Amino acid sequence: MNSSEKEISYQTTNTYSTLNILSSKTKHVWLVCHGMGYLSRYFLKYFKQINAEENYIIAPQASSKYYLGSKFKHVGASWLTKENTIAETKNILSYLDAVLEAENIPKDKKLIVFGYSQGVSIAARYVVKRKLQCDQLILHSGGIPKELIVDDLKFLKAKVSLVYGTNDTFLSKDRMALETKRAIELFGSHVNIIPFEGVHEVNVDIINDLV
Repeated sequence: MNSSEKEISYQTTNTYSTLNILSSKTKHVWLVCHGMGYLSRYFLKYFKQINAEENYIIAPQASSKYYLGSKFKHVGASWLTKENTIAETKNILSYLDAVLEAENIPKDKKLIVFGYSQGVSIAARYVVKRKLQCDQLILHSGGIPKELIVDDLKFLKAKVSLVYGTNDTFLSKDRMALETKRAIELFGSHVNIIPFEGVHEVNVDIINDLV
């Protein structure tokens, strides 16, 4: 018997979550990509401490959902795996295009792109693939996509920050030394390297300081 894998295209529907109200008083619009195991509506909790009137948060939702743990009670989601990564990345980028189109962000707002853990790869790829001129790119506790090269980032004028916890069990000292080196190579010596005493968790104090 011969088996084969085929490919089709079809229309699909996904959700995303927002926090606060986009108004004339809004100064910053955040596009925040959660880590593995999150749902976007719960990921928003890390952004509730920043000024609600001046900050509008958009949290896209990874579409690949699964049960967390053996009790099949809580649901999480993942952006990508090593399976069919190129095609899945294209799907995610198209989804993010649709999210931003639906939100129709006024051009006078400052755009901050934020990626946490697995979301770092999504945030970085989206900025690069779409040549997105954001005001800030914050890469928190995750790996920069291996395929990115210096030429990919020459267009970017944003302030770039690399944030990580020194006690992160998922990111060894050697791994973070490598990520720091890559960040400097890709974004230049002006990249903001921000280590903090902490574990693999979003640092809300740093988020507040970066606004």
